[in-house]
Amino acid sequence: MTEPLVRMEDVTKEYPLGAARVVALRGVSLTVAPGEFLAVVGPSGSGKTTLLNLMGALDLPTRGRVVVDGVDLGTLKGDRLADFRRERIGFVFQLFHLIPDLTALENVMVPLIPYRHRLKFNLERRARELLEAVGLGDRWRHLPGQLSGGEQQRVAIARALIGNPRLLLADEPTGNLDSRTGGEIMDLLRRLNREHGLTLVVATHNPDIVAQADRVIRLRDGQIVAK
Repeated sequence: MTEPLVRMEDVTKEYPLGAARVVALRGVSLTVAPGEFLAVVGPSGSGKTTLLNLMGALDLPTRGRVVVDGVDLGTLKGDRLADFRRERIGFVFQLFHLIPDLTALENVMVPLIPYRHRLKFNLERRARELLEAVGLGDRWRHLPGQLSGGEQQRVAIARALIGNPRLLLADEPTGNLDSRTGGEIMDLLRRLNREHGLTLVVATHNPDIVAQADRVIRLRDGQIVAK
C-alpha cells in the first residue's frame, strides 16, 4: 500500500487573541495520496487557509502531527524547516505576490537565487523551461505590470514549481481572475497533476474547481464535516 504524501493526525491549531484563544482547526485527521488532486471547501473562516499553511510548513500545529513526504514537520526547526519547505512544497496564492520591478524570469528564479551555488541544475534554464511550460515562453522579459492577471498567475505557478516540489498547495488560485482565465489556470494545474504526478491541494469556493478534483473535503468551524 502506497504511503500517503501528507498525513495529519488529530491536528488542532489555536491562535492567541488578547486573553482568549481562537481555534482555527479542531482535531483534524486526513491523508493525501501521492498524485492526488484534493479540493478543500468551506465558508470563509472555516480553516481552509490554516489547513494549507500547516501542510506547507508555514505554521506548526498547537497539538497533533503533520507528516509530509515521510517527515514529521514538528521535528524540524529554523533552517531545516525552511529547507524542507523550499525543496518539497510549492505555493500558489490568490494574490500573485510577484516583485513588481523584476521580470517574469527573475520572479520565477527568486526563491532559489540565494542557493544557486548548491543547485544541481541551471537555474535560469529551468526558469525559462517552466515559463515555456505555462505558456509564457515569449513573455519572460516582461514586468508584472505588463502582464494580465492570468499571466501573472502563470508566473506564480512557474515560481512555485522552480524547486521541483512533490506537493503544490493553492489557496483560492482563481479568486482574482475572471471565469475564463480562471478556467485556463485550473486546466494548467490539472495538467501538471495528471501528466507529472504533482500532488495538488486547492482551497476554493469555486464549484468548477471542485468538479475537477479527485476528492473533496468540507470544513466548517475548523472541523471536517464531509470527506
